[in-house]
Amino acid sequence: MDGCTQMCRVFLILFNFLFALVGFGLVALGMWLRFGAETRGFFDIDMKTTQFNIGVMVLVVTGVLMLLVAIIGDCGACNNSKAALGVFSGLLTVLIIIEIAAGVMAFMWSDRVSDELVNFYATIYAQYVNTQSSAQAVTLEFFNNAFDCCGVGGPIEVIVRNTCPKGSFLEQLTYSSCPGAIKDVFNSKAQLVLGGFLGTAGIMTLALVCSCVLQRHVSVSHASPPAYVLLTSPPSAARMI
Repeated sequence: MDGCTQMCRVFLILFNFLFALVGFGLVALGMWLRFGAETRGFFDIDMKTTQFNIGVMVLVVTGVLMLLVAIIGDCGACNNSKAALGVFSGLLTVLIIIEIAAGVMAFMWSDRVSDELVNFYATIYAQYVNTQSSAQAVTLEFFNNAFDCCGVGGPIEVIVRNTCPKGSFLEQLTYSSCPGAIKDVFNSKAQLVLGGFLGTAGIMTLALVCSCVLQRHVSVSHASPPAYVLLTSPPSAARMI
């Protein structure tokens, strides 16, 4: 096995290990969102909706597929299995296409995603003002710190100020509204999101190339095994070879 092939093998093993970790994380997140009792209390909104169920299903299916691809890829790379590498290459090609399509869709639908987040924030904000739930306070604080904002516009209720990013009283009065901040972030970061998807697809393409290199090496090694002479072979056999 030459140096290039050995590097491809090591890269595939590391890639599939990280791929499996990400896949396991997606499955765990999907299961937590679907079945975790604390999830319902954390968001305190009705999650028995078609959009939520589809989102959870996408997380779980994607995670399981990534785990399957990682296991098959590691088996092929560690055992020099041409069949496993072939299946790995096919499944990885499908994932690359999905990754690129998801990046393009996220870029094209960034306005729609930002509108959904704005509606979600406004719902939690209104519920917190009325119920003062600690779970909703955690959700508001997360959004406020993530987007460096506070409130939905206009005067900020005193009870909500505890969830604003830390700062002086004057700074809390000058925070931008979260609906506007969320839209600004999505409008300015949409290109970065697309770049992240395409960059991930590029790394997956490199793994696909390494898989093809290993497949070719396995085919060549099986087609032309090295010549050798058994120590117990008679001299006539050695001369024939």
